[in-house]
Order: sequence, then structure tokens, then C-alpha cells
Amino acid sequence: MGSPSRRYSLIACEIMFRELCSCAAQSRNIIDITFMPKGLHDMGEAKMTSLLQAAIDQVDVSRYEAILLGYGLCNNGTRGLRASLPMVIPRAHDCITLLLGSKDRYAAYFQEHPGTYYQSPGWMERGTHASDNPDSVISQLGMNRTYDEYLAKYGEDNARYLMETLGNWVRNYTRMAYIDTQVGDLAAYKQETAADAARRGWEYEEIQGSTALLMQLLDGPWEEDKFLTIPPGQALRPTYDEGIIGLA
Repeated sequence: MGSPSRRYSLIACEIMFRELCSCAAQSRNIIDITFMPKGLHDMGEAKMTSLLQAAIDQVDVSRYEAILLGYGLCNNGTRGLRASLPMVIPRAHDCITLLLGSKDRYAAYFQEHPGTYYQSPGWMERGTHASDNPDSVISQLGMNRTYDEYLAKYGEDNARYLMETLGNWVRNYTRMAYIDTQVGDLAAYKQETAADAARRGWEYEEIQGSTALLMQLLDGPWEEDKFLTIPPGQALRPTYDEGIIGLA
């Protein structure tokens, strides 16, 4: 007879809604999921941390053995999080690692293809771009404004300077990659992403994604090189090394 199921509370970004629902359906454990809105990392560290901490504080600690976090470091938005239960989080900079299934695979792809803008089902389905969110850093800094809007407010010379330094947020991208985690029949998303890349004059590529890391988050074991287990009352911090995160 197999070991009894454990019950975990999972708090995760809705970017991975399809993938995590699929993993939860297959997990040997009982997983209750709280999905948080897309784009919290665009709002800055303080706001993201505050919203995630509030979600953690609402977990009924009498019902669960641990809290699982479907996040990475995410622009330091998970720094300082703590709970009265153990917490487990993948060693990842952001959700791209979680969708590719490995921080090493993400690092290798990043080294070979800098300037890549990533797409996935969740990125396409869940809300708008950061430039459309009034609470995002991009909007707060005015990085989503047009040249005419800069011109009307600041004059021609300043408008040209601001457009060059703030307005063209896509200037460093040359490639668009669609991450296919094979969850859902989403051929139309690939076509839409390819068309978007063509409009921008970027290269297009489809990358084989993986739910392996997400599945391991839900099922365990939580190997030290892939996950950080945070004891009750302690917090996580960035380590600025290959481990990405550690205990504060």
C-alpha cells in the first residue's frame, strides 16, 4: 500500500494555471490552489511581497502540512516571505524556469539566445501587458507612453530623449519564443505568437516546455538543488549565486 496523501496549500501565479491544474489533477497529494493575478512582479518588490504575504497569512494552518509557492525569486517579489508552516519554493529566477522545467535549461537557453521575449498559454490568456497595468513600474515611470504624449507634456527635445530611454521597452528583444508545455490544444496560440514576432521583425521559435519541476513541487521529494524549504518563521532571500535563493 502506498503512503497516504498529504495536503498542501499552493499559492501560485495564474500564468501557470493550465500547467498547475494539470499537475494537481495527477498529483498523489491533495493540493488546494490559490492563484494570484498575473504581473505582480511588474508592480515592484514591495507591492508584490505584500500581496503574497497577505495570501500566505490567510492559509488555514490547521489544514495543511506545508505551503507550496508557484513562484521564483521574481524580481525579489518573494524576498522576506515567511509563514508559520514550512514553505517550499523552486530555485528559480522567474516563471520561465518553471515552464522549462529546469533552471539549468533556462540558463543555457538564455546564454545562447539573449534578447528573447517568451510567450506561453498563461501569458496570452491571463490579462494584459505590464504597460496596460496602471500599477506596474512601466506605467508609473511612463514607459508605456507614446511620442505624442511625451511631446504634449514635455516638449520636443525632452520627448525625443524620453522615447529613446523609456518608451522603447522592446528595443533589446530580437526573438520571440513560445514555450509549449503540451497542456491543451493551443495551436492557435503558436500561430498568434509567430505572427506577432513577424510584425516586430523578430525571429520566432517554439521551445519544448516541461511540467516536471511543477510536478515535483506538488509531489516531492524537494531536492535541495531544485527547491528551498523554508522552516516556519524563517524567510527567504536572494543569494546572487547558482542557488538563487536561500534562508534569510
